[in-house]
Amino acid sequence: MSKVKVAVIGSGNIGTDLMIKVLRRSDVLEMGAMVGIDPDSDGLARARRLGVPTTDRGVDGLIALPGFDEIAIVFDATSARAHVANAAKLAPYGKKLVDLTPAAIGPYVVPLVNLDQHLADDVANVNMVTCGGQATIPMVHAIARVTPVPYAEIVASIASRSAGPGTRANIDEFTETTAHAIEAVGGAGRGKAVIVLNPAEPPLIMRDTVLCLIGDADHDAIRASVAEMAASVAEYVPGYRLKQEVQFTPVPEGEPVHTLLPDGAGPVVTKVTVFLEVEGAADYLPAYAGNLDIMTSAAVRVAERIVTDTVRAPAEVAS
Repeated sequence: MSKVKVAVIGSGNIGTDLMIKVLRRSDVLEMGAMVGIDPDSDGLARARRLGVPTTDRGVDGLIALPGFDEIAIVFDATSARAHVANAAKLAPYGKKLVDLTPAAIGPYVVPLVNLDQHLADDVANVNMVTCGGQATIPMVHAIARVTPVPYAEIVASIASRSAGPGTRANIDEFTETTAHAIEAVGGAGRGKAVIVLNPAEPPLIMRDTVLCLIGDADHDAIRASVAEMAASVAEYVPGYRLKQEVQFTPVPEGEPVHTLLPDGAGPVVTKVTVFLEVEGAADYLPAYAGNLDIMTSAAVRVAERIVTDTVRAPAEVAS
C-alpha cells in the first residue's frame, strides 16, 4: 500500500527529529518536503543528504515545490507566532495541519485521550500542546477517569541542550498552553504548568512530575489506571516510564489548598504524585532529549491515524 506524503516546516531540533522518525519508523507516512528558512541549518542539510525535497524559503517555498499537491499532511515545528502565519497561507490548499507549536489554533490533541473525537470531527488543524503536556496530560486523565481532579500541577524538566531557539522563544506560551490543556484534555478543574531548562552537565533525561489534589477515592484503582496509561504511552514512546510508584500523601489539616481550587470544588484530602521519566530514542539528539521524542512520536501517531481514518479510508471506500 502506498504511503501518504507529508511535509515538515521547521528545520530545528524538533523538525529534524520528526523527519527522521517519519523516514525510519512510519509504515504509512513518506517525507514529501523539509522546509526551513536557514539554508545552512543542519536539518535542511540532513534532508538533502537523505534525498528529501527541501526549500529554505519557508511556506512560500513549500507551496511552490513541484510535489506540493501530493502532500496531504503538514507538520509545523516552528514557533507559535510563525504557525499563525503558516496556517493562514496553507488554508486555501486543504492540507491537514499537525501543529507542534503552542499556537493552539486548532484543538489540543493527546493521542490516547481525545484523538478519536477529533478524527471523527475531521478537524483540519490539530495542536500537539507541548512536550510537557504530551508527557503529563495522560497521567492527569488517568487519575481523572477514576475520581474528580479539582487541581493538577505539572513540572517538566528538560535538558537545556535539548531546547532550541523555538522552544526558548515559546516559554510563556508553553506554560499557558499546557495549563489550559491540563484542564481541557486532562480533565482537571484547574491546571498549572512549569517548565525547567536544566543546565546540568552531562545533560539529564527529561523528568516530569504530576501532582493532583483529590477527595476520597480508591487508591488501588488510581494506581492501576496510571500503570495502564503509562504502558499505553510507551507503545509509541518506548522511553516513557514511571520513575517510581504513585505517591499518596494526606493533605495536612489547615493547609490552604482551597486557594488552588476552582469555585465549587469539593473537599480535597489527598495529594497524588506521579513521577515520570522520558528517555529519547536518539533519532537526532542523544537519549537525554526525551522532550523531542515524546512530542515527535505523538505527532507521528496523530498523522498516521489521520491517514488511516480520514485520508486513506474514504478513498478506499470510494474505490
